[in-house]
Amino acid sequence: MPEPSSATAPSPRPRSRAARLLSFAFVLVLAALAVLTIGFILFAAGIERRETRLDRAADGIVVLTGGAERIADAAQLLASGRGQRLLITGVHPDTTLEEIGRRVGVPRERLECCADIGRSALNTRGNAVETAQWVRGRGFRSLIVVTSSWHMPRALVELERALPGVELVPYPVVTDRMREAPWWSSPATSRLLFVEYLKLLLAYVPFRPGPAVTAEAG
Repeated sequence: MPEPSSATAPSPRPRSRAARLLSFAFVLVLAALAVLTIGFILFAAGIERRETRLDRAADGIVVLTGGAERIADAAQLLASGRGQRLLITGVHPDTTLEEIGRRVGVPRERLECCADIGRSALNTRGNAVETAQWVRGRGFRSLIVVTSSWHMPRALVELERALPGVELVPYPVVTDRMREAPWWSSPATSRLLFVEYLKLLLAYVPFRPGPAVTAEAG
């Protein structure tokens, strides 16, 4: 009888280093996307959808421009004695207090007595720089922050960096877009929130390219 063959089946070739690195990179990308998705859902779920009641006062009030509702609410807080003065930051260079009051339905006298305009901010980081100068110039130690509810997290990150030691009291303004329907039911709202979430993540980077305020302010 012929003896059985001693030859064995060839062992599989080991995976190349490039293939292993590619697999590892793919897993990392999936993990990063999962973390990003979970973070976005938590961010969106945490946005206020109902107006809050402010039962305390602060030294000053700042409103970040971007919607008439923000300025109207800030003016109401000023009129009710919640702060000594109001800063409207991020105003167009040619816009006056009279125009702002007319646009948002606030009497001119309410703004002219105790409101200041900041015209140098180019973005939210610039709003924080402009606000810090205003707060330090008046020796304020507490500040009510008025902006849209979806913008509030990023505004607080920037303001906390620019104003260490100053107490920030958030007053989120709930827009009709956030109040009327869940964010996931509207592609436009979902897109707005996702872009804002990415900007929030970038806000944690202390040094970023691009100007925050106009050259005249520097």
